[in-house]
This record gives sequence, structure tokens and C-alpha cells, in this order.
Amino acid sequence: MKNLIQKTIRPVLASFVLVAAMMACEQNPTAEQPTSILPEKFSVDIPSSISNNGNVSGRISNGRQTEDVLKGDDIYKQLELFINIGDRSAELVEAIIGSIRQHNIDKNTILTYQSDEDNRAKNLVVVESDEYEGVTYQFSLTITDAEFEGNQDGGYAMQIFWNNNPVKGVAIIKPANLDVIHDADAGEGIFKIEYDSESDLGYDAHMIVSIANLTLEEANIDPYSMRTLKMFVGKTGDIVDVYGNSDHPNARFFTEDTGFNWAFVAAGYQSKDLGIAEVGLPPSGLNESSRSVLLDTYSVRNVFTEQILTAFPNVTQDLLDLYLMNTNGPGYFTDEGFIAGGIPPSNLWQELEVRIDELAPYNPIEISNLQIDFK
Repeated sequence: MKNLIQKTIRPVLASFVLVAAMMACEQNPTAEQPTSILPEKFSVDIPSSISNNGNVSGRISNGRQTEDVLKGDDIYKQLELFINIGDRSAELVEAIIGSIRQHNIDKNTILTYQSDEDNRAKNLVVVESDEYEGVTYQFSLTITDAEFEGNQDGGYAMQIFWNNNPVKGVAIIKPANLDVIHDADAGEGIFKIEYDSESDLGYDAHMIVSIANLTLEEANIDPYSMRTLKMFVGKTGDIVDVYGNSDHPNARFFTEDTGFNWAFVAAGYQSKDLGIAEVGLPPSGLNESSRSVLLDTYSVRNVFTEQILTAFPNVTQDLLDLYLMNTNGPGYFTDEGFIAGGIPPSNLWQELEVRIDELAPYNPIEISNLQIDFK
């Protein structure tokens, strides 16, 4: 997991700088209160209690484990990191939209500009009434790398499809095409944010963050690097529900078995530093949507127990119980991170416990095979 945040988020941040610089050249940056057809808001904030700052390492070592093996409570700590990756991705996509919005795009636009970041020609097109995946939106904005337009991916760097009043839309970014020089290491990595400011799913607003085609670390360097992620985030009043999966094709624990999803459900308050999460570790290729299978059958404790007994059949029950003491779900969090597993520290999390009982992750095989396409 070393440097996962940087490798996942840095290309998008570079893209934000690119778009801001480009628009400053092509539009009038001195307007005091620019009007724009682009939306002001395009994401749902995730509480810090279930989304850490990315400082957790995926390679943890102490006297009872090898360098590449995670303890049960570390599984919950890692979850904060994966949620943070999705959260940061959404924030940076929103920042890119915000940077464009400052430059008063209010009509159909076609232009070519020379990127300050990679010194390459980029084409930008804004049109009204455009369709994506069977839905017609009021507007779309597309940026392509001009030289790459003949490639299989069409040179697409960014597309946004959206409606205003209420705001609903989709944003897709491929960093390697936004900055061909500095973000080449992003490879085929691609991000997608779906946002609805008036959710029809029982929330005040919701978003879905999808990430696909991330470049994996070598398995012997970082077995826990992430390939794909899909995460739903819904806000109701002061509470934010989160559920989804991240896929780690090289992940291993105690045996030679590889390929696991972090399948999770979580909830947290926006006004209080309290959060809760439950995690399952189903195989990446599992074709199953049942909550009970994903979070109970493949609970951290069940998976670890089976793996430990396979790898160390003579381990004593006392030692096994000690090692697994924090593996029971759910996990309880504050803004300082994971604090307990299984037993709530107090009744302050009671409302959140009820919330996550109604949530379920996605089907693991669908996440493992996740693809994101431009129009």
C-alpha cells in the first residue's frame, strides 16, 4: 500500500492544475462574479471519522507477524485509506469542475489550446443536449489530447455530462491524457464520479465513485495495491452512509491464496467525530450479492481463522483468540481512526449501527471486472 494515495490522487491533482492554467489563458480570468453553466457542487463530503488522511501503511510488522501480513484491526485501518482514496478523487474532480466554472463558460464552445503542462494541443468542446449511457443531459464538456485522438481510447482526458436545477451528472477523467508527460505513470487509470443533488434513493444527495485500471505494484513490493474501487456515498441530514468494494488482486494474508475484495459498509456523522464500519474479505472472483455472505460468511474473523488454521494447524486457541481479538465487526472509529472492534465503546454509535445493518457492498466479481468508458 506504500504511496497508494500519491499514486492514485497525484495525477488528478496535476490535471486540476492543467485545466486551471488552460482556462486562464482561454477565458477572461478577471470577471468578479462569473456566471457559468457548470455546477458549483459535484460531490458528497465524507466524515473524517471513516476517511483518514492516507498515512496508514499497508505493510505492517510486529513481533507476531511477517512484513506482508495484516492483523484484523489493521484491516479496518486500511478501510479508512480506501475510503479516503474515493473521497479525495471526488474532491479533486469537483475542483477541476470548479476551476472551469470560474471562467464563465455559458454556451457551446469549441477551442484548441496548447497545454502549459505537457506543451501538447488539447481540444475542448462544450455542447448542449448530450447523451451518455442512455441518459440525455443538458450539457457536456469534453477535453481530448489532439495527437492521441487516433488512439484506441480516442485521446479522451475528461468528460462531464450534467443537468442543472437540480444538479445531476457524471464526470470522467483519464489523467494520463490530461498531462501526457508528468502523468504517464497513471497508465490506463480512470476515475468516474456520478452525482445527484436530489437523490431518488432516499438521500438528500448521493454520489458514486468508481476507479478502474490502476497500475498494480509488484506483488513482492506491495501485495495490497488496489486495482479498482466502487463506492456509494449518501447523505441524509447529519449522517453519511458509505458502502462499496475495493479490489486487490495480489492481496494475501497467511496462505498462498491471492485476490481479495475489501467489501464494506460504513456510516458517520458530519457534526460528530464518530463512525462505524463492517468489512468482509471475499475472494475477488466471488459472484455473490448477499450481504450475509459478503460480510458474515467472509467476515474478517472467519477468513483469518480459516487462513491461520490452514497455514498453522498447530496454533493454540489462546494464541488464535489473542491475534483475532479486534477482528469482530463492526469497527468503531473517531477522527483519530479505528478504536475498537465488535463491542461498542459506548452507546454513542447506536444510531450508526442501525444504519449499516441496511447497507450491503457490491458483488465482488463486478468490482474486480469494473470498466469505465468515455462516450
